[in-house]
Amino acid sequence: MKTGEVDILIIPGFGDSGPDHWQTRWENKLSTARRVIQPDWYKADQAQWVGAIIGATAHSTKPVILVAHSIGVAAVAHAAHHFTKPIAGAFLVGFSDWNRPNLLPGVTHDFAPIPMERFSFPSVLVASRNDPHCDFSVARAHATAWGSSFVDAGEVGHINTDSGHGPWPEGLMRFGLFMKHLGDAPRSL
Repeated sequence: MKTGEVDILIIPGFGDSGPDHWQTRWENKLSTARRVIQPDWYKADQAQWVGAIIGATAHSTKPVILVAHSIGVAAVAHAAHHFTKPIAGAFLVGFSDWNRPNLLPGVTHDFAPIPMERFSFPSVLVASRNDPHCDFSVARAHATAWGSSFVDAGEVGHINTDSGHGPWPEGLMRFGLFMKHLGDAPRSL
């Protein structure tokens, strides 16, 4: 599957992805990529975040690839069984464990519990062994429950700008392999 054949929906995490974040760079580089805009990037409201993702997929005219980071991954998990159009795949990075009661001190949210049901679309979850927002074993357990392929990225923090992942060429290569795999699999879209 080629990027020109799909709508790539970029789903940032809490606070949005800044200009140097790999998601913003990918959005600027990939012609069919667009950001799912949240009503409030600093309010972790499940209904609003999930609604924005479902609305963006409903307006897509091509098969949809979701590219989510952090709380965006949790929002995809909540939206997974509510899409009105088929999803071609999801590339999930740096899952944040919103089941932790005090994940971000002072930030209230209603994302817990994170769904553990299998997705109806192919997905991959890229996780770090020293992500401050999610224990590696928790990320692996969610990937298994979702039916996601699991990628051990090593000790690379939260895979964001703060951990040195602006351009993130390894991630773009991994995304390219994911897209190629989707192109090799039979589709029913």
